[in-house]
Amino acid sequence: MDIVGQLPPGLTGLEQLRMLITMGGRPPIGDTMDITLVEVDDGIAIFEGRPSLKVYNPIGMVHGGFAATLLDSACGCAVHSKLSPTQAYTTLELKTAYHKAITAETGVMRAEGRVLTIGRRVAFAEASLSDGGGRLYASATSTLLVMDRNTPQ
Repeated sequence: MDIVGQLPPGLTGLEQLRMLITMGGRPPIGDTMDITLVEVDDGIAIFEGRPSLKVYNPIGMVHGGFAATLLDSACGCAVHSKLSPTQAYTTLELKTAYHKAITAETGVMRAEGRVLTIGRRVAFAEASLSDGGGRLYASATSTLLVMDRNTPQ
């Protein structure tokens, strides 16, 4: 179900994300990787995800792409929360540092993203990925392109 496509036009980025949470929806990647946007505010986005065997790599632990997806989502949605109804964004660069191995036993992971700066064309954000006890597993910095939407609102 494309819940994102069901949002009414003319909403700011923050209004869109808050409505997404209220509707209990998530984009398809959320279903695929079991990650959910759980909190959003001006310049801040928090995702949670539970690693499972379905995201394991061949060496017996969670693939780094799981952490990177949570971190990229947190950075991107933090920037999304600052956008007007006529703006969009895309990630230009994501630099991820892995601090600890993640396994299915790690439990719920929390990615907290925040905007560092945002300009007319470029935004910079950072995010951290921790477990329920607050232990850091990964962190990231992101550069994002801010652009006008091509479709009329």
